[in-house]
Amino acid sequence: MSRVSDTPAVDAVLPLGQLLVFGLQHVLVMAAVPITSVFLVAKALGLSQALTVNLISATFLLCGVGTLLQSFGPWKFGARLPFVMVPGGAPIVMFLTIAQQRDLQTASGAVILTALFYFVVLPVFSRCLKYFPKIVIGTLLLLVSINLVKVYGGIIAGRAGTPGFADPANIGLALATIGFTVVFARLFKGMLGQLAVLLGLLAGSIVAALFGMMDFSGVAAGPVWSAPTLLPFGVPHFDVVAAVPLLIFSVISMVEATGQTVAVAEVVGRPIDPRDVVPRTIRGDALMSLIGGFFGTSMIITSGENIGIVRATNVRSRYVTATAGAILILVALSAPLGRLFNAIPSAVVGGTAMVVFAIIGTMGIDMLRKVDLHERGNMFVLAGALTMGLLPILVPGLYSKFPDTLQLVLGNGLAMGSLTAIVLNIVFHHFSAERAEAAVNETAPASQ
Repeated sequence: MSRVSDTPAVDAVLPLGQLLVFGLQHVLVMAAVPITSVFLVAKALGLSQALTVNLISATFLLCGVGTLLQSFGPWKFGARLPFVMVPGGAPIVMFLTIAQQRDLQTASGAVILTALFYFVVLPVFSRCLKYFPKIVIGTLLLLVSINLVKVYGGIIAGRAGTPGFADPANIGLALATIGFTVVFARLFKGMLGQLAVLLGLLAGSIVAALFGMMDFSGVAAGPVWSAPTLLPFGVPHFDVVAAVPLLIFSVISMVEATGQTVAVAEVVGRPIDPRDVVPRTIRGDALMSLIGGFFGTSMIITSGENIGIVRATNVRSRYVTATAGAILILVALSAPLGRLFNAIPSAVVGGTAMVVFAIIGTMGIDMLRKVDLHERGNMFVLAGALTMGLLPILVPGLYSKFPDTLQLVLGNGLAMGSLTAIVLNIVFHHFSAERAEAAVNETAPASQ
């Protein structure tokens, strides 16, 4: 048997051409996240164009370095799995809120404090991984999928109340992109079939260009070289009270990282010890968020988005995501490439993302399929978690009359669903087991 066939798929080094196209596929699907996250902050705070470009460069650079870190996992930083890192959605909103209430220096300080908090809490969190069985992780993946589909559906439709809301052209472009992706997945086999997501995105972009919905005028304008600046907002201010929302999120992020790590390991067929690999993932998140705080970004964390790509393409090599990391670094340093990615219409990116994120949901369903849902405890764990998780996702503003501190957790569907699943799993399965064990121990001496 050849050495190649003995190599696990996750560790296989593919030919350079395949690495480039598969890596590019990951980049194109996730490129909208760093761009939109920076634009959200820049527009809300009225940042200059130069500072906005600087932050885009920093975000892409850190996403690229973080992706390399997770793919190769040196010194127990990174899972050695095919992960891509992006700015977290919830942390962006919290970063922006802190900046608006205090200032940008305090927001950067909050990111740094949160990253350090990861390292403090991780040893305790690692001892609690037994409370994350398949029913908890499967529920988390399902909620992640629903939440991401909702978010990117909003990107396609636009903002309610604005003139462009529900523009048939944008919706049609997104549906066309979805249709192209499914058709390519059905018609093509082998490598082309594995590239269905990328081909669908390219086909959607071509349609957008033909109908005048893709503007290339800004691609060549501006500087060629782009390099991020250290401390773009000045010296960070450290305010623990202001950082509380991000500190709370860090624990939720650890739960999400646990589900993502177990899910990716299962998809690529690598048996793992969660007590070893999950902390490696979280250390990578903590390190990149720490560095990001000094470059003016919000938290940079492992992405659930690329799990769907790995599952859809069945390309499991971590060297593909490492290549994606290298491309992200190139984009960060090459301003025209960044502007080219930014020219892809949000409807096309949204349509591509819809397919990928829905696949994450199928992975959650597949994991839940392996759980005995006829068992009363499992049934109520899933029902309770879906109830608490879906309510804030499907009914925005449900908890808007509650205190701000409670809204932070109650209004986050992923947080509420995950926490509910963990608590109910403990109540139904661990408390009863501990009581039974205690009863056996009490009766053991009498039987001797």
